[in-house]
Amino acid sequence: MIDASCHCGAVRWSFDGEPTSATACNCTVCRRYGVLWAYDYDGEGIRVDGETRAYVRGNAVLAFHFCPTCGSVAYWRALQPETDGRYRIAVNLRLAEPDDVAHIQVHRFDGLETTERLSPDGRCVADYLF
Repeated sequence: MIDASCHCGAVRWSFDGEPTSATACNCTVCRRYGVLWAYDYDGEGIRVDGETRAYVRGNAVLAFHFCPTCGSVAYWRALQPETDGRYRIAVNLRLAEPDDVAHIQVHRFDGLETTERLSPDGRCVADYLF
């Protein structure tokens, strides 16, 4: 299990088990936030706790949740359920302790132009943290 929190500790998340990978996206939001995402479903593999505020970008598909006190981006959550009724969610691995996530492989995603996964380059979270 991986546990993490925002800078002030008011918003927390936990990831059951270990993510198979992290995603670095270059879309207009993710590149500004500088986040590394790990995905699962709300209330299943990922649990979140604490009061957040949310930013919903123009296409109204995702809500990006951040701590209203320290401003740390903690997670995004889909605004609509998938066909099975579950809500997709992704947590920001940069909020976790570096040693807990350093070895996780990072996949790059071109969310800016092609919405396609890019060729792997062999980097892991530790390569992005330092």
